[in-house]
Amino acid sequence: MSEEATSYDASNIQVLEGWEAVRKRPGMYIGSTSERGLRQMVFEVADRAVNEVLDGRAASVDVTLTPDGGVCVADDGPGISTPLTEAGAATGSGTTIAFWPDADIFGAAEFSFDGLVERFRELAFLNQGLEISLTDLRRPDDSCSVRLRFPGGARDFVAFLDGHSAASAPMDTIAFEHEDPRMAGVMKVAFRWCSCPEKRVRSFANSRPTVDGTHAVGFRDGMRAAVIAYAREQGLLTATDPDFDADRISEGLTAVVSVKLDRPEFEGSTRGVLGNAEVRDCVGQAVQDHLGRWLKDDPERAAAVIDRIVQCARRD
Repeated sequence: MSEEATSYDASNIQVLEGWEAVRKRPGMYIGSTSERGLRQMVFEVADRAVNEVLDGRAASVDVTLTPDGGVCVADDGPGISTPLTEAGAATGSGTTIAFWPDADIFGAAEFSFDGLVERFRELAFLNQGLEISLTDLRRPDDSCSVRLRFPGGARDFVAFLDGHSAASAPMDTIAFEHEDPRMAGVMKVAFRWCSCPEKRVRSFANSRPTVDGTHAVGFRDGMRAAVIAYAREQGLLTATDPDFDADRISEGLTAVVSVKLDRPEFEGSTRGVLGNAEVRDCVGQAVQDHLGRWLKDDPERAAAVIDRIVQCARRD
């Protein structure tokens, strides 16, 4: 191969301006040009409206999938502060943003109503007081609509994740909210054990779902420390018995672990793993304190939980 064919210098660099850069590589901004990317576009637009509600400037968010393939996101806040144009009498205030996906980029991909509902349901669970409605008008003869609001917050989220298993739970849901200046943020945690063997633990950072991170590790640390300490105090573990491992303790556990931080630090560009080191100790200590107190205050149910863990450990 000749030197001329392999030469590369500043003259080969192409500078893209404004929206041209976004259209050239849309996956860099919304993850993909598939249905997943379409959903992300809705979430990015809806985040502004959601923040209006969380900041106390609005009461609700309404998202509509329109018959012409567009999306309309509206809130009842004070409105975006842009140059005013007289358009007639108004009956209220708010902001409405509408957009239509470009078929040249997304092809025939369509919004998944169920996928949007799942994410908006998470937001409503994680943010008490937030009300979101989603309406699908794309097929007039088969339109549908849901309104999502959960005053119980993370506690309601745990009940939802449990589904039909909730009736066989050996304990009430432990739920608490705690602000810790060491991590410059607030944690919301809810959990309980059920008789089914599956583990359902969901973690979030600033309302975004995470696959792992220091908040999730801290939760596991706190659970393990509280259970082991109680079991040894009550003689349910002898001096020669090994400590329970985290897998045994989490069998049958349903939990939601959510933190909101002023300065979140994520590992990787997908923001799926929280990296703030101080969060681990903060969450771990809070979970250990709350679970330890519950175990001591309700010895009958505590014994049922510990016995279940002991039996699981013996089977192994």
